[in-house]
Amino acid sequence: MSGCTTCSTSSGGTGGCQNNGSCGTSDCNKMNSFDWLSHMGIPEVDTFDIVEIKFKGGRKEYYRNVDYLPLTTGDPVVVDVPNGHHIGYVSLQGELVRLQMQKRKIKNDDEILRIYRIATEKDLEKWQEAKNREIPTLYRCKQIVDELGLKMKMSDIEYQSDNSKATFYYSADDRVDFRELIKVLAGEFRIRVEMRQISLRQEAGRIGGLGVCGRELCCSTWLVDFKNVSTSAARYQNLSLNPGKLSGQCGRLKCCLNYELDTYMDAIKDIPQVERPLMTEAGPAKLQKTDIFRKMMWFSYNNENDWHSITCDRVNEILQLNAKGVKVYNLQVNEASDIEDLAAKSTRELELLDKKFASSNAPKKKRKPRNKNRNNPKPSNSQRTEDANTSQRVNPAPKQENTTQQNQNPSGEPRRKKNRNNRNKNRNQQNTTAPAQGTNPPKRQGGNKTAPKPPVEGKKPKPTPEAKKPQQNPKGEGKPAGKKKFPPRKNQGPNPNSSGNE
Repeated sequence: MSGCTTCSTSSGGTGGCQNNGSCGTSDCNKMNSFDWLSHMGIPEVDTFDIVEIKFKGGRKEYYRNVDYLPLTTGDPVVVDVPNGHHIGYVSLQGELVRLQMQKRKIKNDDEILRIYRIATEKDLEKWQEAKNREIPTLYRCKQIVDELGLKMKMSDIEYQSDNSKATFYYSADDRVDFRELIKVLAGEFRIRVEMRQISLRQEAGRIGGLGVCGRELCCSTWLVDFKNVSTSAARYQNLSLNPGKLSGQCGRLKCCLNYELDTYMDAIKDIPQVERPLMTEAGPAKLQKTDIFRKMMWFSYNNENDWHSITCDRVNEILQLNAKGVKVYNLQVNEASDIEDLAAKSTRELELLDKKFASSNAPKKKRKPRNKNRNNPKPSNSQRTEDANTSQRVNPAPKQENTTQQNQNPSGEPRRKKNRNNRNKNRNQQNTTAPAQGTNPPKRQGGNKTAPKPPVEGKKPKPTPEAKKPQQNPKGEGKPAGKKKFPPRKNQGPNPNSSGNE
């Protein structure tokens, strides 16, 4: 864990920024290190005794904990440096330090210096006084460089905690003779001077800042080895070659262009290389854009704005035909006859969609409830007669009375409907065996069947089936005679034989 000397001094030397970076020091904006093996409970006998210490600008060094001091991440410690001592903060310890040393190819030998002690308040106060001299010294050093006419850029200055040495970091394109500069600086500041040249990326890492992704710069947090980044990495990823977007705060290409380069290189193997336009009868088609992961390619005829997208398999097919000297009709089909098949296929698909849409929007038939008869049973014969009587009382219309008289027999009960076959049989029996006048009609054989109804006075008998047959007209042309038109019935009053209410 990187520490903030301003906050740690005011808070009693606990280390770390207590003000969330509001104190303004450069160490407040450093990302914390996390020991993801701290909960493993490794035995103390096998604990790795080398500790990683972090200094200003994200510089990390490794020191041996000879005295087995009880250290935690973020503790300020006093370490041994050539010709004096310096103060840093514990950033990592345990088995992870062994892995980091193997990654950076640092040998575990006697050249590793030791940790003296945990820093006290007096050590931190003396170190703070030395750090307060850094900014005025940097401004004065830039003036001296301009006076001497040296082609170099001063980036940062770091004072040692014992105030006996100062390291000047600079960047330059060519070699610089700074022997005269060292003499002037040593005589003016009364201190040992060390000049160290750094690259532009290391300079951005020491100064720090936030990238376009919103996170702290990789070079100032975890990135140690700076690999070469070329414009081909941007071409493989189909990025626009805009220097303002591809360059970082250091002025060089962003290091993150290399992070996804391997994934793009694997996906680009299936993409065909189109070195010349595709030859079609509609004209030469030039490549405009390629989507690597979707495996789609866009072409245009004669550099028009209308782009046509086809798959990579289709591009390979066209390239093979062009190699044989064959021109395809267009990018979609090989021959003109294939267009009709595509049109018919699209028409069939549209018809299926219309049918599906029509069937989904068709009105649904309402089903009748099954239990309707249970809830609403049919009325009985007595209830029907009562309803008829009440309707006669309320609405004594002559038309309704005639209808009730016709629908009722002499006993007052409603007539029942019979099948046509039974009606025809009864009518034939009546015609064959007609009863004499003044005699009672014969009773029918059978159960409880009633005798045929007597004719009602003032009412004409119904015609027999023989009478219903068509009659020939007197001229003998064979055409059936027309139906007779009877005059409308007059209201003859209620039936005297009925038992209904008048």
